[in-house]
Amino acid sequence: MSQNSTNSSLHIKRLVLAAMFLAVGFLLPFLTAQNQQLGQMLLLMHLPVFLCGLICGWKFGGLVGFILPISRSLIMGMPPMFPVAFAMAFELAAYGIVVAIVYALLKKRNILTLYIAIIAAMLVGRVIWGLLMWIQLTAGDGMFTLQAFLTGAFVNAWPGIIVQLVLIPIIIFALERAKLIPLK
Repeated sequence: MSQNSTNSSLHIKRLVLAAMFLAVGFLLPFLTAQNQQLGQMLLLMHLPVFLCGLICGWKFGGLVGFILPISRSLIMGMPPMFPVAFAMAFELAAYGIVVAIVYALLKKRNILTLYIAIIAAMLVGRVIWGLLMWIQLTAGDGMFTLQAFLTGAFVNAWPGIIVQLVLIPIIIFALERAKLIPLK
């Protein structure tokens, strides 16, 4: 098989997987649709974006992260486009990009490097989310204080952060052990 056909095949696999992660991210919030507060705490849309970045690379992870909240807002009306889905689009894109880049830069593949990549992505994404929320709400004569940022990004989100820190490594290492990844 030539190098071009191998690269083309790998690109198609990544594209198909990215589409699957987009679909999963679109559907997962239905698990908490009856309880919006629970959905905001569990952050179910975030999981497939992290996985897409780790499995498909930063381009697909960033693209899925950006498209997911906007498409869900346009089709389902949730999350509301402004200020939430707009800020989430950049937050989730950052997750997909940063987790992939940091994990790729850290050559060792172990639990520590995976946690470093996930936590770095979480921090960068949440800062981006906070800045965009602040810009949108301040421009609209609203207030987005440091307390509102910390509450939204960490205090209310801690259950989802724990879910991500537990499930993502389990899924990634199970896929690696099954020799289903790396696809990069």
